[in-house]
Amino acid sequence: MQKCLRCEQDMVLPTTWFHVVTCPPLPVCCSDCERQLERIVGETCLVCHRPFSRAEQHYRKGDMCYDCVRWEGDAEWKDALRMNHSVYTYNDTMKDVLATAKFRGDIALFAMFESPFQQAYTTHFPHIDLVVPIPLSNERLYERGFNQATVLAAFLPARIEELLTRTHTEKQSKKSRAERIHVENVFRYNKSNRLTGQSILLIDDIYTTGSTLRHAANILREQGAGEIFSLTLVRG
Repeated sequence: MQKCLRCEQDMVLPTTWFHVVTCPPLPVCCSDCERQLERIVGETCLVCHRPFSRAEQHYRKGDMCYDCVRWEGDAEWKDALRMNHSVYTYNDTMKDVLATAKFRGDIALFAMFESPFQQAYTTHFPHIDLVVPIPLSNERLYERGFNQATVLAAFLPARIEELLTRTHTEKQSKKSRAERIHVENVFRYNKSNRLTGQSILLIDDIYTTGSTLRHAANILREQGAGEIFSLTLVRG
């Protein structure tokens, strides 16, 4: 009997002729846990994929949220990130899953997201040249034991390159929006070849303010990259 990765309860697996003949991937979490994860649906910001259903009406400016209007109105950040797509919203269940996976070392929980993450990639990013996971600093990687962005990127049928390194700083979650934006760029390009015209997809676990992704994108733009997109598991 297979157990749910999250709640560890026994799961009843499908046994129809369709499943016997086609052998699709078996579920790794139970239907109860799956229902508690909230997929993003409905109208969203054109740039960051914020669900408008979760934002006050005055926070929307046409097809964009107010945050993205401000990003795009700043010459330093305009067009740094062409578009982000996220799969889930950051509800209480997702918060618990990510905390268990990232901070208590249960990396296996990310298997819950393999199929949805692959589907988002093949649906929204069919013409990407290169996938680049957002790195952790060496100190944070040693502390955690794995990089969640690298785990997510490995789910994708894509060419993956570790092009960036990251300087160790205070955790982003402890900083205000202004502090995240107005800091020295913590990313460095670690290759000798330029990225002339290549379209790049950045991978991270969560989009909150968009600062991390835009800082990384600007470094890649300095190396000649073309359009830069991002695929994140969660929209915070």
